[in-house]
Amino acid sequence: MGTLKLRRRRTALAAGLAALAMAAGLAAAPAQAVDKTKYIALGDSYAAGQGAGEYKNDTCYRSENSYAELAADTKAIKLVTNAACSGKTTQDVVNTQLLQLNKTTRLVTITAGGNNLGFGDIVTNCGSANPDLAPACARATATAMDLLVSGQLGRDVAAMIRSVQAAAPNAKIVVTGYPYLFDPLPAGQTDSMSQFIYQATFLADQLNEKIADAAGATNTQDHRVQYVDVRTEFAGHGILSPDDPWINGVTGNADSFHPNAKGYQAYYTALSAAQAYTAP
Repeated sequence: MGTLKLRRRRTALAAGLAALAMAAGLAAAPAQAVDKTKYIALGDSYAAGQGAGEYKNDTCYRSENSYAELAADTKAIKLVTNAACSGKTTQDVVNTQLLQLNKTTRLVTITAGGNNLGFGDIVTNCGSANPDLAPACARATATAMDLLVSGQLGRDVAAMIRSVQAAAPNAKIVVTGYPYLFDPLPAGQTDSMSQFIYQATFLADQLNEKIADAAGATNTQDHRVQYVDVRTEFAGHGILSPDDPWINGVTGNADSFHPNAKGYQAYYTALSAAQAYTAP
């Protein structure tokens, strides 16, 4: 009888411990029920965060102030990596950044397309009053316009998105546009700087239009693609803003013509307002 009682006590104790374990597991479940969204950022310097300082130890100008890093501070997002790198075209994104993606990736953001047009050459050669740069400005502008008018840029962006879809079949893909470098001017100005701003505004509008069209063409029920326009968020904060520019002017280094830390906050705000960071 003593042995039987001991076994019963042990059985009761084991059952009690099991019940406590189950209760503890159930209590912990709500905190673990919602997994963080696995997020990877792709693209060029505007995705890397160039212009905002606090760079990581690489040559890509990946900044701690990029919009991807700002998203990583939220409870629902797990930034696996910011694979974006300065100077990259849409084809570079496909060739060098997609290895980061897989079936567990749930969110991908992309900012790319500006380097396809050679936007850096345009601002370098066309944003100066130096007449010796006029031929280079004309060539750079003509190249960009040909890519836009022919539809090649749109095809390049769409091809990049489809490659991302194949590499991350379960991910929501969010493609961003670019801000105006300078706040748009009213028509009728004739000075050389105003003429340059008109040209830059037109090219930015065309670039954003082609990116938006590519996002729409690749968006399907199975492969969700969203375009986020950031121009409104930057309104009043272009390079020549007298009070609070969110884009760097000529800095004497590679940060020229890129958003500063406030500019990347504006990117993040636009993405958040568009619910880009909600679960797919």
